[in-house]
Amino acid sequence: MRAARFHGRGDIRIEEIPEPAVRPGTVKIKVDWCGICGTDLHEYVDGPIFCPTPGEPHPMTGETSPVVLGHEFAGTVAELAADVDDLSVGERVTAEPRLVCRSCPPCLAGHHNSCDRAATIGLAGGGGGLAEYIVVDRELVFSLGEVTTEAGALIEPLAVAHHAVGRAEIAPGASAAVFGAGPIGLLIVTVLKATGAGHVSVVEPSAGRRRRALDAGADAVIDPLAEKADERIRELTGGAGADVAFECAGVDSVLAACVAAVKARGTVVNVAIWSHPATLDMIPLVLKEVRLVGTICYAGDHQPVIDLLNAGKLSVDRFITGRIDLDDLVEGGLQVLLDGTGDHIKILVRP
Repeated sequence: MRAARFHGRGDIRIEEIPEPAVRPGTVKIKVDWCGICGTDLHEYVDGPIFCPTPGEPHPMTGETSPVVLGHEFAGTVAELAADVDDLSVGERVTAEPRLVCRSCPPCLAGHHNSCDRAATIGLAGGGGGLAEYIVVDRELVFSLGEVTTEAGALIEPLAVAHHAVGRAEIAPGASAAVFGAGPIGLLIVTVLKATGAGHVSVVEPSAGRRRRALDAGADAVIDPLAEKADERIRELTGGAGADVAFECAGVDSVLAACVAAVKARGTVVNVAIWSHPATLDMIPLVLKEVRLVGTICYAGDHQPVIDLLNAGKLSVDRFITGRIDLDDLVEGGLQVLLDGTGDHIKILVRP
C-alpha cells in the first residue's frame, strides 16, 4: 500500500509499504481522509520531535523512523479480528490515536492523556492515517454514526478542543475569550458555543481568521494590533473581565493578555504547545487569584464530540479548506500551510 513516511527533517516520502494485518483485538480501517496537523508541520520543519530518532526506538511502539504520519483520520472498517464482533465491515469509524501504558500513576488515576510513556499513532509509530490502511486496537475505535468520514477526520482536533473547554470547568452561560484563531482556537469557539457558553470573544491579528471566528460562532472579534484586547474584553463583559481565557498562540505577551482579560478568580487555560520557556509576570496573576490550567490531548472526549456532531450541535464543514491526494501532501499540503497567509484551517488528504 502507499503511505507517507517521515524519514527526517524536510524528508517525507510517499512509499510502497506492506499492508498491515489484523491482530487479535484490532480493527483494520480503510482510510478515507486524514487531516494535516500543526504537529506534522513541526516534524517536517524541525523533526524528529515526537517521531522516534533512528536508532532510538520509542518505548511504546518499539519503532524508529521512518514512520507513517497522520493522526487525524477516519474511514471505514475493512476487516475485523476474529474476537471483535461489535463493529461491521463498511461501518464509518475514527480512532483515538494514543497508545498509553495503563500502569503509570496518571493512567491509573484515569488521566491517560498524561501517561508517562504515551505515544501518538502517526507520529511515534503504530501506523498512521496518511496511508491506505491502518490497524488499530478495538478500544481506540469509535463508530461515527451518521457523521461523514470528512467530518470524522476533524474529531481528533475537536477532542483536543473539547478537553480544553472541559478543563476550564465553566458554568453554562459563562463568558470566554479565545486568544488565537488557528485551527484549535476556532474549534474551541465552536465547542464553547455547542456546550452552552455565553459571550465568546476571539483575539486574532489575521483579518481572515477573524472572519472565520465569526463564522464559528464568536460574538465579537478583536484585532490586538488595533486595540488593547484586555480592555475591550472588559468592556464586553460589563467591566468584570471574561470568566475564562484560552491561550492558543504560545506567545508570552498573549499569555499575559489572557491573565489581564479574565475576571478576579477567573481561569486561564493554556492550550498552546510552546516552542520556548514562557515568561510571565506573576504579580497580576497573584493579585487577581487567577487559576492557570494546562491541557493536553484528550481523555474520554471522542464520544462526546461524536454525539455533538450527530445531534447537529457541532458543524465542522466550514473548517475544511482544502482536499488533496496523497501525492500532493508535501507541495499541496505541507508547503501550502507553511508558505500561506494563515487563512487555511484544515487540509484533508485522501490516501
